[in-house]
Amino acid sequence: MTHRFPALLLLALLVFLGGCASDGESGGGRRFLSVGTAPVGGAFFPVGGAIAQTLTDNAGDHGWQVTAEATKGSQENIRRLAGGELDLALSNAAITYHAVRGEGGWDQAYEMRAVMTLAPNVALFITPNDSGVKTMADLRGKRVVMGPAGAGFEFFLRPLIGAHGLTYDDLNVLNAGQTQAVDMLSDGSAAAAFLGGAVPTASITQAASSRNIHFVPFDAAALEKLTGDYLFFNRATIPAGTYTGQDEEFQGLDVGSMHLITSADAPEELIYAITKAVYEHREQVVAQHPAGRAINPRNVVRDTGTEFHPGAVRFYREIGIWPEP
Repeated sequence: MTHRFPALLLLALLVFLGGCASDGESGGGRRFLSVGTAPVGGAFFPVGGAIAQTLTDNAGDHGWQVTAEATKGSQENIRRLAGGELDLALSNAAITYHAVRGEGGWDQAYEMRAVMTLAPNVALFITPNDSGVKTMADLRGKRVVMGPAGAGFEFFLRPLIGAHGLTYDDLNVLNAGQTQAVDMLSDGSAAAAFLGGAVPTASITQAASSRNIHFVPFDAAALEKLTGDYLFFNRATIPAGTYTGQDEEFQGLDVGSMHLITSADAPEELIYAITKAVYEHREQVVAQHPAGRAINPRNVVRDTGTEFHPGAVRFYREIGIWPEP
């Protein structure tokens, strides 16, 4: 017994010291980080996975291991970042815009910060050619798919239809995902659907290949108002020929880009290192998902209405792409 006690004490001390270094704060330790994404099926999940893998592959001396976590999407990600359950997350810029201001139904102002602006979410209303819907005003009283329930589409759809003189009460609103929305257009259970994402968008390609569709044009005055009132709205042109039957370019709208966000209290050195690693190895993100092409000098620093984290700003300033006032 007299000989075992010192040995057990030494073993306990070694275990304790090993545990202290395991969070990556001291030399050589492993730090585990998480990236919130969205349900499988959309772009958030594969893009988040590509970013996580790129960070893990380029951990260097940082010793981090990054995992992408499937969540319910932007709203859950923001709340979990605020609660310290996630380190990074993807979000729609329109949803984050309202969250940081405590507007649009948010219960408080959430202290989120942007790390980089990613792929645009170019969306529009489409309708079968024979539906009788030609303009935004024609949507009044029609059965219109406005996205999945609880996905947060209302954060950009309410101002979008509002700029065209409509409210949710003016429409017969249906909730469904994009694949189901295309089916509902095909069987006549919906007159129009709001679809979008990266261009080309698979659901719109599917709809256009199965029947003749009409792209409902946005009013020029409405586009001017939306892009003037909200930083997350951005004009986006869909080139002619992108979809079957689309013979002319379409003046569309980025209704809220995907962006990588973190909490305001995330350590500056950590976010600096993360930003640097993703940006300098962005070709690895592109290799896993084409939306990675948005990680380019012009787009990553685009202001969507959420303040950038100081660690990200520091890196962008160092490489000369930060837009100084």
